Amino acid sequence: MVEKQFKVIADTGIHARPATLLVQAASKFDSDINLEYKGKKVNLKSIMGVMSLGVGQGADITISAAGADEQDALNALEETLKKEGLAE
Repeated sequence: MVEKQFKVIADTGIHARPATLLVQAASKFDSDINLEYKGKKVNLKSIMGVMSLGVGQGADITISAAGADEQDALNALEETLKKEGLAE
């Protein structure tokens, strides 16, 4: 399992559009991918799960991946977060 922490920098946090982008990126991989915020962990392939967290600006989140392509998945999600200006 690999995991990495990020700080959300987007003014609106992770709302509908960015959540959709993250879910789409995560869904390309076979690994189990989770997003953790305030001690609550959800499947990053579930749009409802991600939206239920209510991640706002300044939030510290952790993305973890476990499986055959875990490192590729984490790298792709990190790239998506940075490219979209969501997190650092």
